[in-house]
Amino acid sequence: MRIRCANTLHHSPLRFVGTNLYWLPTLDSNDDIWNMLKNISDTGIKVIRIWAFNDVDTIPENGTWFQLVQNGTTTINDGPNGLQKLDTVIQMAEQQGLYVIMSLTNNWYPFVNTTTTTSTPSPDVLATVTSPPRNTLSNDYGGMDLYVNQFGLQNHDAFYTNNEILTAFQNYTQQIVLRYVNSPAVFSWELANDARCNGTLPTSTTCTTQTITQWHAVMAAFIASIDSNHIVSAGTSGFQCTDCPKLYPITPTASPTPSPAPGKKRNKVTPLTKEQIIRQRAESRRQNRAAAKRAGTLKEDGVRIRGRWVSTGISVYVTEISIGPTTDGSTGVDSQDILNIPNIGFGSFQVFPDQNSYAPDDPNLSPVQNKIQSSLTWIQQSAQSAAAVGKPVVLNGFGLVTQSNLNDFVPFNLTYAPYASDTGNIVRQSSSSDYADDSDQESGYSSFLQMGNSAGLAGVMQYQWGSTGVTQTSSTIQLDELDTTNSPASGATLVASPNDGYSMYVLRYGVNRYPGSLNVIVLITQPFSRSCSRARRQWLRIHKDC
Repeated sequence: MRIRCANTLHHSPLRFVGTNLYWLPTLDSNDDIWNMLKNISDTGIKVIRIWAFNDVDTIPENGTWFQLVQNGTTTINDGPNGLQKLDTVIQMAEQQGLYVIMSLTNNWYPFVNTTTTTSTPSPDVLATVTSPPRNTLSNDYGGMDLYVNQFGLQNHDAFYTNNEILTAFQNYTQQIVLRYVNSPAVFSWELANDARCNGTLPTSTTCTTQTITQWHAVMAAFIASIDSNHIVSAGTSGFQCTDCPKLYPITPTASPTPSPAPGKKRNKVTPLTKEQIIRQRAESRRQNRAAAKRAGTLKEDGVRIRGRWVSTGISVYVTEISIGPTTDGSTGVDSQDILNIPNIGFGSFQVFPDQNSYAPDDPNLSPVQNKIQSSLTWIQQSAQSAAAVGKPVVLNGFGLVTQSNLNDFVPFNLTYAPYASDTGNIVRQSSSSDYADDSDQESGYSSFLQMGNSAGLAGVMQYQWGSTGVTQTSSTIQLDELDTTNSPASGATLVASPNDGYSMYVLRYGVNRYPGSLNVIVLITQPFSRSCSRARRQWLRIHKDC
């Protein structure tokens, strides 16, 4: 990644490793916030990503909230349980030498269906299962659908097109941006987490990739007009649309790239195409089939005629006519087009194979192997798409749900854990072998990091950080009670930070429920550690120049 100060021609390379902890500003104790950031810094992690929003439609009795969105009006909470909590995070991050990606809203808010009668109840909200307390889950901080609901509209994508909502969101954004406009701890303003046409509320028939791209362009220009000190970034999941019309098509640069050194070829990266995706999938299946045949584990997917297996051609035909929702534009997201917006400094993508399918399953791979292999290809494709634009891209969240975490796993558009014992697996039956064990997770994360490093990603961010020994003085967020034998104060209750199925807990006060998880977190920092220390000095110099 090359960072450019808005009012100079100074560029500086930066590669980083990071982690997500959306819930950090909701912690009761400032000591816990400080210790959390110190533990993160001690591992070598340099960048964290948090929610810089916390919207409610009714003022809660306790806990943190940043903005009241109610009946078409908005009120910002500047008190000690409001933006002053965010102030604390930013100040402490600066003191710890950490940088913060500030995400400004979220695509997901399934809790909207628990308070509205204007739409049909969603299957994403299960009336018979009690949802965890507010702010426990990443999707319980308000966001797009809360705006839509409280402004009396029906469709999720009205968030992108309705002028009153746009004005309200820009007002909140301005309050946050100007509050930290001079802070060296702010890494970037991330416009939204996982913006797309569909959310919990219905989607109109008019939402397209250009709808989402145009919204990003408007918001990026708005922030750039009030803050020349920081980068604006996209927080999409990286979905592509190979055949969609572009608002910001890739065009040849005005000045050609420098001639390569003698004996070297000029590197030319082309955009991702449908034909390439189909070709890569066919080659991958061929290699997996050959490996399975050598191992004697080949699973045929055709029909047997006169003692020989013959392909039906059905799977090939399906692959050719549909390359899947991650690359066909059906989500309303064209990350390449968004990245090419002039005011977008870097793009993003995510790797959550337990929730997104990045390629059809290969019958000669196990469910976990399919998830890991398709994720590696997705990393390659995302890096290629960004390189074609000529801008950096960051893997801003990746995770594999493990069998030991399955009881806590809550998908991003649900309000409850579908595989927990108290739900009786009523959403769908699933074998635990479909999910990674601890060894699978460690090898998967290692391969993600290696692929990200070789593909030239600007940064990679694990989802999500977890910590034990957290103080709980209210029931605002749900924290798991732990063994108090080694607690720092007699009779104190040790709790763990929120877990939506992805948390890896770090040892505090001698308590570690998840042996080996710290090793995975430390592993994440290794491929980027040398460049990170250099980047840290360069980043500080950039802010001084600005």
